[in-house]
Amino acid sequence: MNFRRGRTREEPEINLIPMIDVLLVILIFLMITTTYSKFSGLDINLPTADAQQPQEQPNEVNVVVTATGEVMVNKSPVGSRDVSAIGAALSRAAATAKDPVVIINADAKATHQSVIDVMQASQQAGLTHISFATQQAQH
Repeated sequence: MNFRRGRTREEPEINLIPMIDVLLVILIFLMITTTYSKFSGLDINLPTADAQQPQEQPNEVNVVVTATGEVMVNKSPVGSRDVSAIGAALSRAAATAKDPVVIINADAKATHQSVIDVMQASQQAGLTHISFATQQAQH
């Protein structure tokens, strides 16, 4: 006896809506419980390098930036921290040199702004070759 004669067999199907709901709940749970690490500051020590010390060249203009922000060009202090005063001192120091290179010797505790001021002053003075001096790393 076949009681299912008039009925057609229903194909099973997967309902995706409840599965998507469950995955979204799991995703929200993971997003809420995950801890994100925040970096409040980077622990860095500057400047050190393992490169060899280059020979001093006659077309170098040495600029020293102290920890307090004072600027010296070729061992003579610049009276002001103003960009135009630093630029004038750089122009005087590089007047006789052919294609001079500005070597910035900045103290590790010097402010970033004072180094940027020296870079801006050298750009205003027409000195486009800039290098930074470092010291050997102490092992």
